[in-house]
Amino acid sequence: MLKTANKIVYKAFGLRVTSDIALPELPPLAGNWDNTVDVIIHVNKKMILNHIDEPQVDKFTVTEHKVIFEAAGIAVFTMENGEKITVSPSSGYDEDLVRLYLLGTCMGVLLMQRHTFPLHGSAIAIDGKAYAFIGDSGAGKSTLASAFMSSGFQLVSDDVIAVSLESGQPMVTPSYPQQKLWQESLDKFGMDNNDFRSIYGRQTKFCIPVTEQYYHGALPLAGVFELKKSKSEHIQIQPITGLERVSMLYIHTYRNFLLTQLGLMEWHFLTSTSIANKIDINRIERPLLGFTAHQLVSHILAMINKGV
Repeated sequence: MLKTANKIVYKAFGLRVTSDIALPELPPLAGNWDNTVDVIIHVNKKMILNHIDEPQVDKFTVTEHKVIFEAAGIAVFTMENGEKITVSPSSGYDEDLVRLYLLGTCMGVLLMQRHTFPLHGSAIAIDGKAYAFIGDSGAGKSTLASAFMSSGFQLVSDDVIAVSLESGQPMVTPSYPQQKLWQESLDKFGMDNNDFRSIYGRQTKFCIPVTEQYYHGALPLAGVFELKKSKSEHIQIQPITGLERVSMLYIHTYRNFLLTQLGLMEWHFLTSTSIANKIDINRIERPLLGFTAHQLVSHILAMINKGV
């Protein structure tokens, strides 16, 4: 725990966070607390960088206790020991864009450093359990989560899913009440993009606040569904067995290329095996064409209700 005072304390991924940059996406910590926090986000205003305006690609540098992430033309983020993020911004930096990296890449790295398993996907609360939707970019993870929310279910996490083992049981800790949706999905759900902030650099993807339909407590992870697009005209669901379950969890670990450099491959394999042995894992192939999110909700709920 780290000591702090006279600052707003936020909550994300079960962690107490203070920040030099306001984080309106995160809920402030309610009630009394003892001036200790888990994560401090500090802006190094004495080191306004100009040289990072030149690189055109993001860059990671890993040492024993630090991960240094250079976001091209934006800032250099240094994550230390799972408890501190230092932001060295470029001149004239955009705070909205900095927050996007802080709550995505930086928190994902911090979770790894804290030995919390970061799955890349969305999670929904269903009957007191968490179900995760994973897949490649554009597979429809957040859209499927939105379809569940439109059916009355609650969001647990979007983009990064924090999974930890408690007495052998995989548990999902909520991230923060926001998700990201493409314009196409907004259109399908009848949502006006004028109400939302676009993600910098992706003018057709938007940050969507989630207030009433957000689940605030930790939940046991009961199942994982990998979403894939298919040339088939019908939805197909296939249970995943054997070592492919562990391989799937590795493929969809957030920023998995850092595991080797951080010396976490053994931890990740053992944790993946423990998780895979406790949950159901399925692959869902959906048609390339058409909007199938609501049909997928029906199929998944039928599987869960039947205990398949």
